[in-house]
Amino acid sequence: MKTLENNTIYTFKLTTGEEIVARLVEQNHDEGYILIFHPILTVLSPQGLQMMPGLFSADLSTDVRLNTGSWVMIAQTREDVRNSWMEATTGIKPVSKKIITG
Repeated sequence: MKTLENNTIYTFKLTTGEEIVARLVEQNHDEGYILIFHPILTVLSPQGLQMMPGLFSADLSTDVRLNTGSWVMIAQTREDVRNSWMEATTGIKPVSKKIITG
């Protein structure tokens, strides 16, 4: 990944070890932060990867500020997790790319 693109869903590995999935809204590296939309924590459970709200008491209809010093890794989110994030944040289940035959 060469550069970060706004309106793209990324996975952030925080310095605390937590993983957050969120859509990148705006970058302000000179000021030391980015704005993200609807951060969701990923948690491993016996049933597999689970998602839970990243902030319980915040108004998630507004953007959230994440300090650039807070993460140690960032990567584009894989498709299945991205689809789960989209469903969890919008209620819309993404359509998978399949060819329908007769």
